[in-house]
Amino acid sequence: MDYLHWFDLMGIAVFAISGTLAAWRKQMDGFGVLVLASVTAIGGGTLRDVILDVPVVWINDNSYFIAIFSAALLTILLLRKRLTIPNNTLQFFDAIGLAFFVIMGTQKALDLGTSNLVAVMMGTMSAVAGGMIRDVLCRDIPMVFRGELYAVTCIVGGVVYILALHAGASTLLAMVLGMTSLFSLRLAAIKWQLTIPVFGKHQADLGEP
Repeated sequence: MDYLHWFDLMGIAVFAISGTLAAWRKQMDGFGVLVLASVTAIGGGTLRDVILDVPVVWINDNSYFIAIFSAALLTILLLRKRLTIPNNTLQFFDAIGLAFFVIMGTQKALDLGTSNLVAVMMGTMSAVAGGMIRDVLCRDIPMVFRGELYAVTCIVGGVVYILALHAGASTLLAMVLGMTSLFSLRLAAIKWQLTIPVFGKHQADLGEP
């Protein structure tokens, strides 16, 4: 289905924008921008394909790199036109990328005959691994480990997608439902700071010997 490939490229482009914004925030040079945009865009899909033991999706398809470089270049040009960008711009584009990647990763796993549980796990991995690599390279704590709901929104999106398929919805409608639920929940988590608290507030020094 051609539209699946276009959805994949849109997710690639959005995550490349996210990586470029992170590089801009850290004042990296041109090479750093391209590296960060690339690992953010294809890191999760690469790890997913390696685990699923299938050819890595971008090996024989240059359109992925065209999407990455085009998105990075456009973002650079826009950033050079202004001195500041809204604080939540990175999180906004990251949320869009999550919505695309979770559904595409889940569908790819389903196509390979995995269980629904594994498919959701692969979709979540597709979405969060690239951002984790990006944040580690930026010497930040990855978004998935801090702050508002992140990986949970990916799981919700994947589950909604699979439930919609089982309910008889078309693939396209199920994708829209899954993406919309994920994106909406992620934005709500950012706006209202929704979290899953495990530890209460405490001092960094636990008084250990």
